[in-house]
Amino acid sequence: MNHPLNGRRILIVEDESLVAMLLETILEDMGCTPVGPIASVAEALALLSDPGLEGIDAALLDVNVAGHEVFPVAEALATRGTPFVFSTGYGQGGLPDRWRDHPTIQKPFTEAAVQQALMNAVGVANV
Repeated sequence: MNHPLNGRRILIVEDESLVAMLLETILEDMGCTPVGPIASVAEALALLSDPGLEGIDAALLDVNVAGHEVFPVAEALATRGTPFVFSTGYGQGGLPDRWRDHPTIQKPFTEAAVQQALMNAVGVANV
């Protein structure tokens, strides 16, 4: 079956190794190519500023990465026009007003929640 996200490159910014591995598996099961995981805000920003970076189609961003909020990465992605989904244990209510209406999955999440949030973010429907 051809998944609507098949072939897309998805950046993972997540500092918890088990969660990052789960996300990689979920993405691979959907036919996506995981980029990362990236375990720090600084490393994610450096990656996004690399002119040689191959296209990133979307991103999954843990809100709290190694004690730092991921919002500078969200800003960089928004500037590039790259869709992204926040991942947090606090849900959308835990986000600043600026980001409150952004696609968000709450930890612990399911594969279906990740899939639906990414499809919403990139604007594709499940076929």
